[in-house]
This record gives sequence, C-alpha cells and structure tokens, in this order.
Amino acid sequence: MDSSNDVALDIIITNVVAVFRTRCHLNLRTIALEGTNVIYKPEVGKVLMKLRKPRITASIWSSGKIICTGATSEEEAKHGARRLARCLQKLGFKVKFTEFKVVNVLAVCSMPFQIHLIEFTKSNRPIASYEPELHPAATYRIKSLRATVQIFSTGSITVTGPNVQQVATAVEQIYPLLFECRKPAR
Repeated sequence: MDSSNDVALDIIITNVVAVFRTRCHLNLRTIALEGTNVIYKPEVGKVLMKLRKPRITASIWSSGKIICTGATSEEEAKHGARRLARCLQKLGFKVKFTEFKVVNVLAVCSMPFQIHLIEFTKSNRPIASYEPELHPAATYRIKSLRATVQIFSTGSITVTGPNVQQVATAVEQIYPLLFECRKPAR
C-alpha cells in the first residue's frame, strides 16, 4: 500500500474563466449591430461574442466588464481576452485592457484505479460529502487552496480551483487519500 511511488497523472484543463475590464462604457446595441459572431441578449443586458481562435465565448456588459470562458490554459485565456479587446477597439470604443484575472479553472483527471466512495467519505467526514441520491460523486473541499474536487467511483475526478497551480496542488493532495480507499483490482 505504498502511494509514494510516482504515478504520472494527466490533468486535462477543460475550461478557464477569466475577467477583465475595458475602462469605458460599451454600447451593446452598436456591438450587436456592427460586431461579428455576436448574440445580443437585451433582457439580460449583455452581448455574447465568440472567437474561433482561441476558442472562447465572452459575456460583455455595458459597464465594460467582460467574462471570457472556454479557454484551455491561462495563456490562451489572456490571448483571447486581448483579441476581444482589439475587436472592440476596431468597433470604435476607447478600450483599455485592464484588471485581467483568471477567476476559475476546471480540470479533469483519471486515477489508475476505482474508488470506494462510502469508505472515502467516512474517513474524510468533515470535508468530504457524498449524497448518492443527489449526485453520483463525492465532494471534497480544500479550503486552503479554495479548490473543490468531485470524485467518481470510476476513478475520474473533476477539480475546480482559482488557477492552474492550485488545481495541480489539489490533485497532488488528494491522491494519497484516494489511494487508501481504492477498490481492489479484479
């Protein structure tokens, strides 16, 4: 039962959410009429703009706040946000790219074994919760990293955290706990 032997786990980042501000008021109607790949949602008060490369979707509010989703790395999120700011500049707005921040990273990872969820939850009771009638995964929250890990019995885990480094650290922290509760190989 030695969990210290190094196992290479592939952590696949599936979504990076970033926020930035333009420091100017944006006329959503102008963006909707003159911009490309846009969806105007006046009932919510925002415009959705999609970029093909990098593949991101941005929610644009008239206040100048923009949320970018869909990137697969922090660098790609920043590159997409800068491209978006450039698109808005070309529409005639005096956009300044400021206050860029990655706010959320979602990653998936597969353990090389299956996990006994009830045993895992019992041994990590205050921070782990498992409600099989509500959701098929056990939830494990790491407050120090501000990360949440969803653990499935198949060995798949999804990790949500504030940045890529915190997500990788969360996987490193949870691996020994999962290794103790692995199902015996058939």
